[in-house]
Amino acid sequence: MARIVHSPQAIEDLVRLWQFLRDVAPDHADAAIEEILGGIDMLAAHPLVGRRVEGEKREFVVSRGVTGYVALYVFDPLREIILVLRIRHQRESGFSD
Repeated sequence: MARIVHSPQAIEDLVRLWQFLRDVAPDHADAAIEEILGGIDMLAAHPLVGRRVEGEKREFVVSRGVTGYVALYVFDPLREIILVLRIRHQRESGFSD
């Protein structure tokens, strides 16, 4: 199984998402982040499940009710590492660098 590593930007994205949820739905903020991380953990067993978007970058959708979150990642098959680059809500526009 591949090992999952979160980039500093992905960690910042999780903090940003948690802060937003804490303000609008405080009872659900922790659970939402746990669901996002749990969904991303599934990539360890199936690293190519995300759709290819640019070069070797892939997007993986983590569903949450009627909406969800998108994780941008790359998979290094030689080292068996998944690097999560960014995480955003589905309703947010694309990833900014």
